[in-house]
Amino acid sequence: MGVEEELLVVDPDGRPVPRGPAALEVAARRGEGETVPEHDRADRERTDDAVPGGEDDGDPRGQLVPELKAQQLEFATRVCADLDDVLTDLQHWRGRADAAARAVGARVAALASSPVDVEPVTTPGARYTEMTETFGLTALEQLTCGCHVHVAVADDDEGVAVLNRVRTWLPVLTALTANSPFWLGRDSGHASFRSQAWNRWPSSGPNELFADAAAYHRLIAQMVATETIVDTGMVYFDARLSERWPTVEVRIADVALRAEDAVTLAGLVRGLVETAAGEWRDGVPAPAVRSEVIRVAAWRAGRSGLTGDLVHPGTGRPAPAAAVVGALLDHVRPALAAAGDEQRVADGVAAVLDRGTGADFQRRIHEETGDLAAVVRAAVEVTHR
Repeated sequence: MGVEEELLVVDPDGRPVPRGPAALEVAARRGEGETVPEHDRADRERTDDAVPGGEDDGDPRGQLVPELKAQQLEFATRVCADLDDVLTDLQHWRGRADAAARAVGARVAALASSPVDVEPVTTPGARYTEMTETFGLTALEQLTCGCHVHVAVADDDEGVAVLNRVRTWLPVLTALTANSPFWLGRDSGHASFRSQAWNRWPSSGPNELFADAAAYHRLIAQMVATETIVDTGMVYFDARLSERWPTVEVRIADVALRAEDAVTLAGLVRGLVETAAGEWRDGVPAPAVRSEVIRVAAWRAGRSGLTGDLVHPGTGRPAPAAAVVGALLDHVRPALAAAGDEQRVADGVAAVLDRGTGADFQRRIHEETGDLAAVVRAAVEVTHR
């Protein structure tokens, strides 16, 4: 498995600043970063068996790379076999991102949206410019940071079988990782407003069931043929097959404020993928739940996080968040046990339920200080704790 994180670049006062490209110049000189947006690198070739942060990148821990907005940095872990490796790499690359940002007078914070009002600045590059021109305010205002978890699958057939079986559980991950209650200077009323902003993209959200891998690829081709999205990289499903790597990529989560919560997320996602693959091999049919119902469940998860009811994937009815999270844990428990992750992930889930999400932390700081910039400064400290 591998984890990608997007981070917010902020000044010492707690305001997002467009110093991501400058920080990447510093990282590039240190051999830790790339300054050209990935889709603009015509000479960048990946083998079919490459994975995030893989050995083909030179540095086995990957590199810092640009994102859509200049107020962001992104990184990917190496390929990890266990959760200890995930935690080590997350801490390593959060630290290296912060070091690069410090060199240009900034810091990085694991915040999924900006609490303070800010005018997002698009990162230079042909693809990002095209996206901004094509999608207007959707792209102009899209200063959001997510966490993507890749888990290896044998082939596209297994990957599509996994996509069919994890989709009803993905909204629970939004609730667990909610870390974007503020949007451009005001409380959004949501625990994860990033999930709302992200779903402005025409290709985002849950998908219907696929008959097989060929049906999946036909749909992608049909979407690109509409000439609405810029390219296949803009297929922003909640979970998708990676274009370059033999993985299922789960994309629904906010970036987690605490690295240990991102590790818990990675363990749950691997558990979901392994459970789904096993069900497919055993002939267990995928739940026949419409994507409209899943979209409603995801909206509800983004609205209340862990502080209200969630839609239970097994019943389609509301239930207390703790009960639904417990059902997710029970669902993946055999896979967690097989990987040696059961106690660690259970403890991680219990910790989030006990102290709350990143959204809860942000609101507590704001209630104490009345200062949204103070929320950002506090988040910087927790990001690197």
